[in-house]
Amino acid sequence: MRSIYFTAEHDVFRREVRRFLIREVAPHADAWEAARRIPRSIFLRMGELGFLGITGPESAGGAGGDLFHAVAFLEELPRSRMGGFCAAVAVQQFMATPHIARHGTAELKRAYLAPSIAGRKVGALAITEPDAGSDVAAIRCSATRDGEDWVIRGSKTFITNGADGDFFTVAVRTGPGAGAAGISLILVDADAPGVRVARRLDKLGWHCSDTAEIVFDDVRVPSSRLVAGVGEGFAMLMESFQLERLAAAAVAVGSSQVTLEATLEYMASREVFGRTLDRLQVLRHRLADLAAELEAARQLTYHAAWLLQHGERAVGECSMAKLVTTELGKRIADECLQFFGGYGIMEEYPAARFYRDARAATITAGTSEVMREIIAKVMIGASAPPEHARTTAPARPVDPPAAAPARAVSEVERLMRSLTERIRPAAARGWSATFHCRIQGADKPEWTVRIEDGACRVAEGLQSAPDCVVQLSEETYVGIETGTVDPRAAVVSGAVKVSNLGQMIRFIEAFRARPHP
Repeated sequence: MRSIYFTAEHDVFRREVRRFLIREVAPHADAWEAARRIPRSIFLRMGELGFLGITGPESAGGAGGDLFHAVAFLEELPRSRMGGFCAAVAVQQFMATPHIARHGTAELKRAYLAPSIAGRKVGALAITEPDAGSDVAAIRCSATRDGEDWVIRGSKTFITNGADGDFFTVAVRTGPGAGAAGISLILVDADAPGVRVARRLDKLGWHCSDTAEIVFDDVRVPSSRLVAGVGEGFAMLMESFQLERLAAAAVAVGSSQVTLEATLEYMASREVFGRTLDRLQVLRHRLADLAAELEAARQLTYHAAWLLQHGERAVGECSMAKLVTTELGKRIADECLQFFGGYGIMEEYPAARFYRDARAATITAGTSEVMREIIAKVMIGASAPPEHARTTAPARPVDPPAAAPARAVSEVERLMRSLTERIRPAAARGWSATFHCRIQGADKPEWTVRIEDGACRVAEGLQSAPDCVVQLSEETYVGIETGTVDPRAAVVSGAVKVSNLGQMIRFIEAFRARPHP
């Protein structure tokens, strides 16, 4: 099918990926599923073919392709006939290593990124903990500085590639107290002393991929393994979540496509009442509905990818794509299993595996419930309107209200200038940063906030080079300061646009609540 998103080069690449998966991976699906393992040789083979560094930098052996090369690859991965294979490869390429590619030192790229692209090392992203899943700011696994090393203590769970992988990109708490500002990313070798696979987790689906619970018992790693700076982990994770959700959506689209194709193949060969199943109108129409919905979900996924490729944050669109495609994939797998009849629940037919594997997709990379909450925040705002605003519109025309006093304008200036009194010296000690604030709608819309070792200065206008540029509306700013808008939710939803998310998260945590009028 022709597309406005894919060029001839993309199409050639897609065909190469499909040929490899059909010839060299899919024939082994039953054996790898039974063994609960993916052989390391297939990662090496994918590295040889250039399939593990699609968007990676050429300096590390990557192909330097664009996001639609990645989308084509992810859509084709389900040709492997294994959801676990899709998960393991996607984690290796689009979750465990992008932080190294974007923010790692040359040393880290040589030691971890280049071998991952070549297939010599397999990585895992270790974020989730027993008491902290989607709430990244609540993680407890800690890293304490001891001389030139970090000492890591804690555990992680539901880690794909966790049992058989070579290294972990671990989210740890390096700062005191709770919250997002104290989170960092550190690379840890799987064979380092103190790293222990507590157990392999036995899953409903995705059988060939290894999922594990990992314990870090006083694991000592060099300080050079820190990715970017101390406290910048939360910002990096927030930055990467959109790609993670887009990857899940693209795999879900490809999985649904493969499920429909396998079902049509079966229906064309299965006769009942003298006709093949694909000639029965009641089944044909159900398939037509599923195919139409899948095409709509596919285009939503492509649109989200296009936005990301053009520099948009696309928080809502990526969350929508992940929600819609995975929920639809679950339904398609269920409907198609029904079309197989009794054979649908037999392990010798593919429908059972399609059904199991589709179920996991609505949970990983953020559950459907989390996706709905993110979408709601983008649509509605970070919080509900105050009670007095929830009124029914009058049934008859009323006189326009008297012009409101210009309180909001003076409130913006008052709140901005009050930052000098509200800074928490302990939270800002040793930190220097300049923020340019652009508040649309305010009569004084441009401000400079300078933080210097626990102190804060505020000036009207934009002065000196900024470390972070913040843009938001007057309504959003006043809402944040008056407590009706959650600042982190406003940043994640895009109501607040920032050029440096890490600096912004630290800014939020460095100030006390607004003073009373």
